[in-house]
Amino acid sequence: MDNPGLLSPSTLAFMGDAVFGILVRSHLCQINRPAGDLHKLSVKLVNANAQALSFKLIEPMLTETEITFFKRGRNIHTSSVPKNSSLAQYHAATGLEALFGYLYLGEQTDRIDELFKVIWDDFCGNN
Repeated sequence: MDNPGLLSPSTLAFMGDAVFGILVRSHLCQINRPAGDLHKLSVKLVNANAQALSFKLIEPMLTETEITFFKRGRNIHTSSVPKNSSLAQYHAATGLEALFGYLYLGEQTDRIDELFKVIWDDFCGNN
């Protein structure tokens, strides 16, 4: 895409949700367990609470531009919140998704890999 920065933050988050989910599932497939086990593990990382924590892990690494796209996503108005997360966690998760959507649509896959490696390494160290 020529300029993903022109897309709405909700569109970026929509894309980023898919990107983040595929990253988690791709990495989980490397451990070759039954699908039910893999699903349980993916749910541990693909939820608002975990994604809010993931943002905190990568926040010091982010450029000003990346922070801007995180904030655009974080500030999306919402009328509902998942039952197991706070409004702040949900907004942070949406910001993370918007950031990943921006990077993906901007074809910055090396940067996605760099950021996700930090998240994945932390997840593996805690599970």
